[in-house]
Amino acid sequence: MSTIWLTTLPARALLLRSLRATLDEAGFVEVETPVRIPAPANEPHILPPPSGRAFLRASPELQMKPLVALGLPRIYQIGPCFRAGERGDRHNPEFTLLEWYRGRADYLAVLGDLKKLLRDAAAAVCGSHEITYRGTAIDLAGSWEKIPVREAFRRFAGWDPIDNFDAERFDLDMALKVETALPRDRPCVLIDYPAQAASLARLRADDPRVAERWEAYVGGLEICNAYGELVDAAEQRARFEAARAEKRALGETAFDLDEDFLAALSRMPPSGGAALGVDRLAMLLLDATAIDDIRAFCPPIGSLW
Repeated sequence: MSTIWLTTLPARALLLRSLRATLDEAGFVEVETPVRIPAPANEPHILPPPSGRAFLRASPELQMKPLVALGLPRIYQIGPCFRAGERGDRHNPEFTLLEWYRGRADYLAVLGDLKKLLRDAAAAVCGSHEITYRGTAIDLAGSWEKIPVREAFRRFAGWDPIDNFDAERFDLDMALKVETALPRDRPCVLIDYPAQAASLARLRADDPRVAERWEAYVGGLEICNAYGELVDAAEQRARFEAARAEKRALGETAFDLDEDFLAALSRMPPSGGAALGVDRLAMLLLDATAIDDIRAFCPPIGSLW
């Protein structure tokens, strides 16, 4: 049992209270959806662990969007999610996710939410908008750099993933060349991903090769992923079927389609949605080097999962 938890767990509690307070003040409604679900989204390389005849969720997305379609325009949820096979300094098979949705909004609106969430959380936990992570000072109330994915890959990896998408090369170069080159002294947003790299996102009206997706990095740490949500049920079904076929080709478990989700999707208004890794945000604010330092009772590598 780690004595560092005597410091980090109370600070983590402050962080959770801050996240809730910021979203509550902005008119969001906190919801709670099932952790065990019958039909996860078919996403290659993401492995929701089985739980009896169901699966542990990798994200609450498919259960939250129907609530927006039902008429709840601003919702959020903080809770456990699960991905088998992910274990390291920044990964744990069980992790805490904050996911929120804004109806009648776009992916830039939820970027505004993220900036406010981070400013408020830093003030609550650290007493200042300025934090230090791994020796670098970062002002979360300062300017954020925004880089289109195409520009980032041209600059740091030497090729264009919009004109010449290659899934394996994209993932490898993202991890080894692009993310490692992003600025560490200010928050950075990679925006407008190749359409093939955003299976639940709306495509840009002015360029359907590009999806309305961004990911936010602070101090080199990826902390948030967001979409302009796809609300075309027929297009989403086609994407799910393609992803299902890819999972089979990879030897992964392919899931049945969530028909309730697809039925609700056509009634969902244009929306922006985002998922924030609470554990990683805690690591950032507390200058922790490993996820084990800010999560009580992380399982040892190789156990449970």
